[in-house]
Amino acid sequence: MKKSYRMFGFYLSLPVIVTLVLFNFWPFIETIILSFMTQKRGEFIFNGIKNYQRLFGDSVFRAAIINSFIFYIIRLPIMLISSTLLASIIHRGIKKLKSFFEASYFIPVLVDAVAYSMIFLLIFQDRGVINYILSLFGIDAIPWLKQSIPAKILIIIVVSWRWTGYNMILFLAAMQNIPEDYYEAATIDGANSWQKFVYVTLPSLKPIILFTSIMSTIGSLNLFTEPFLLTNGGPNNGTMTLGLYIYNQAFVSLNMTYAATISVIILLIVGSLTFLQLKIGDKNNE
Repeated sequence: MKKSYRMFGFYLSLPVIVTLVLFNFWPFIETIILSFMTQKRGEFIFNGIKNYQRLFGDSVFRAAIINSFIFYIIRLPIMLISSTLLASIIHRGIKKLKSFFEASYFIPVLVDAVAYSMIFLLIFQDRGVINYILSLFGIDAIPWLKQSIPAKILIIIVVSWRWTGYNMILFLAAMQNIPEDYYEAATIDGANSWQKFVYVTLPSLKPIILFTSIMSTIGSLNLFTEPFLLTNGGPNNGTMTLGLYIYNQAFVSLNMTYAATISVIILLIVGSLTFLQLKIGDKNNE
């Protein structure tokens, strides 16, 4: 009876197992195999580690990895701080229209990428709204799309605008699960609002902070949509990212084996950073 019950459970999970093998596990193995191949006349030929040797001498790849880490290092603290503060304000500070503010901050995630990219391009163009506002204060127009540093700032602004609300909802859900007794005890001990936030709220948010940090790491190192739609990696590869470089190699240059090599490197980087964050999170929880 127990054996047949177990087999029944296995049969129910079989479609999920097959799907995971076909669409997750096998493409992963195929990508690693392709990274050791080269393509000649439509055939894949084994060439050892030559793709990796080429990769580490590739100036565009170096630019892409530096840009990706710049976006990651700057965007992560911005996202964590803004999301946490917004969630705390809505949770503890706003008594009315909470649903309105939650929906308002979450809407950017639902907006089509092409639509909001076009809006930001109009806002940040040479004669756009932002430069007009700056001119009112006597500041010269900033070439947001023509220089590397302003273009990076623009992408960070757009990505932060889109994902801050999403992460805020996660933080807000975590805050709503913090027992009210903790805050009452802190009030009895004479803690003010800031002390409650530092000593009650933040320690309770450690798991969700770790989760959002890992997801932001993966998202930043695979960033594609905003650089592709706003700058296409320019100017002079100033906003080229690893995700966009993979796309260019795979679908523009049709160099699938080299794109697979870059994908493997991203996997190693993301895996290492995720492992490091998990270890740090475990130490903080001890």
